[in-house]
Amino acid sequence: MAPPKPSGRGVGHFVATTMSKAHVWLYRISGGRIGGRMFNAPIILLTTTGNKSGQPRTTPLLYLDVGDSTYAIVGSFAGADKPPAWAVNLLKMPNAQVQIGATTMNVQASTASAQRKAELWPRLVAMYPDYQVYQDRTSRDIPVFLLAPES
Repeated sequence: MAPPKPSGRGVGHFVATTMSKAHVWLYRISGGRIGGRMFNAPIILLTTTGNKSGQPRTTPLLYLDVGDSTYAIVGSFAGADKPPAWAVNLLKMPNAQVQIGATTMNVQASTASAQRKAELWPRLVAMYPDYQVYQDRTSRDIPVFLLAPES
């Protein structure tokens, strides 16, 4: 196997990307039985359309079921000062697909209003306390996205 081409992003990026791809693969082949939970929280596979490439991009993310088949996800990027690529993709093209367990569905993404985020934030932090650590780490307002079934 040939060594990976340097991307200029460093070894950490390579490791994170490789781990994410392995997670997606295991989740998909097991219908979510493997990789369906992390940090005591459920995992959703979010597939967006790459804003530059136009190609599908799948990311495993923690999610909160907020009812009515709507799910909340957090664009934290571990408190980095820039948003994660999947969030940029959703902002440009809000139609996406999610997989929860063996079930897939098309969704429409929207950014939660400040009021809705304030309502959901305590539940999100209770699910994964590091979200608050990440928000405290950055001056960027970390967005909460709502994923609702396409109508």
